[in-house]
Amino acid sequence: MDVETKQKVLNSCDAIFDDVINFTQDMVGEYAVLNNEQGVLNVVEARLQSLNLSPERVTLNNADLHAHELFAPVPWDYENKYNLISSLNKGEEGRSLVFNGHIDVVPAEPVEMWSQAPSISYQKDGWLYGRGAGDMQSGVAAMIYAVHAIQRLGFNIKSPLSIQTVIEEECTGNGALACVHAGHTGDFVMIPEPFGAQIYSGQIGVIWFKVRLYGKPAHVLNTAAGVNAIEALNPAIKALKLLEERLNTEFNHIKPYSEMDHPYNLNIGKIQGGNWASSVPAYAELEGRIGFPPEMPSNIIMQLISDALAPVQQQLSNSKAGKMTLRFEGFRSEGHLVDLAHAGIQTLSSCHFDLLQQEPEYYFATCTTDLRAFHCYDSTAGTCYGPVAENIHGIDERVNIESIRHTLKTYALFIMSWCNVSQS
Repeated sequence: MDVETKQKVLNSCDAIFDDVINFTQDMVGEYAVLNNEQGVLNVVEARLQSLNLSPERVTLNNADLHAHELFAPVPWDYENKYNLISSLNKGEEGRSLVFNGHIDVVPAEPVEMWSQAPSISYQKDGWLYGRGAGDMQSGVAAMIYAVHAIQRLGFNIKSPLSIQTVIEEECTGNGALACVHAGHTGDFVMIPEPFGAQIYSGQIGVIWFKVRLYGKPAHVLNTAAGVNAIEALNPAIKALKLLEERLNTEFNHIKPYSEMDHPYNLNIGKIQGGNWASSVPAYAELEGRIGFPPEMPSNIIMQLISDALAPVQQQLSNSKAGKMTLRFEGFRSEGHLVDLAHAGIQTLSSCHFDLLQQEPEYYFATCTTDLRAFHCYDSTAGTCYGPVAENIHGIDERVNIESIRHTLKTYALFIMSWCNVSQS
C-alpha cells in the first residue's frame, strides 16, 4: 500500500469516527445482559443494513451444535437466539479474514453505585462510559466501520471477509461456536477485546460450576437438630481455594504462565441459600469460576474440582441429613497459546508500527475470549487487539475514545494489507 492510499484510508476513518461513537452509544443503551440480547441485535442488524453489509442470522438452536463437545450446557433454551454475520465474497480466492466481536454484556448491579445508569452512555474527559462501552461494543463498532471506511472510498474488498457479532461470550462461548460450526471461519480471526494496542498471545482455560448443598431444616429453638447448609459452604470454599493453589504450583508448568505469580484464579461469583431467618437453612448454592492451565483438557479440571469437593460431600453424608451436588454449566473452555509466527500476527504488528512507530507488546491473558472457539474447533489462527478500557465488569465501565479511533485505523490498514483489495 502506497503512502497516498494509506493516508486516504486513515482520513476516511477520521471522517466516520463520529458514527462509530454514536453506534457504540446506541448499543450501550440496550443493556444486553443474558437473555436480553434482542434489543442490541436489532440495533446491530439495522446498522449493518444501513451500511449495505447484508446481515444474516446464525441460530444457536441447532441440535448438532448442542451435541458438540465444545458446546457449553446451560439451563435456558435457544429457541429464538441468534448471532448476526455479514459475509463478503464467500468462496472467493484470497486470504480470508474474520472479525468477531461479542455484543452481550455482564450485569451492572448494584446500579446505585454507578455515577449514571449503566445503560446511559456519555463522554467525559476523553472517555466513553456505560456498560459494554469497553467490553466490547466500541470494538464491535470499530471492526464494522473499518470495512465501511474502505468501501466508502470506492475500494473493492475481493477476499472472503466475515463480520460476526455474537452473543453469550460472557457466559458460554456458544455464540462464536455457532458461527464456526456453521462454517464461518477464515485464515485469520481478529477480536476487538479491550486489552489495548498489544498482541494477545495466549489465554488460560476457564470452567464454571455450581455446588449445591443440602442440609436439614429445623426451628432455631434447637439449631443442633438441623444441618446448616449455608455454613457448609465454608469448607466447600476452602477446598476450592486449596485447588486454586495446586493449579498455581503443582500444575503450573506452561510458559509464560509458569513465570507469573498467580495466573489461575478462583472466583466465587454468586451465593444464595435458605428461605427464613428463623429456620436452619436446608439448602445453599454457590456459583464459581476457576482458571486452569493451557493444554489441560476440560475433563481433567472437572475431575480435579470433583475430587477437591469430595471430603465436603463425605462430611455431609456422614451427618445422615445432608448431601452435595456438583454441576458444570456455562464456560467449559480450554486455554491455548497464539502462534506468534503466523502471517496474520506479522501483518498486525506492521500495521501497529505504521501508526505508532513502535513495536507492539505481547499480552498473555488470565481470562478467556471467543478466540477459543476458532482455535479449538477449527484451528484458525488469530488474536485480540482492541481499545483501552477500564472497570470492565465493574462500576463506571469506560473506554478511551482515542483508543477506539486507533483500533478503527489499525483494522482498516489490516484489511488493506491482508485482503485482496482493488479500486472499483
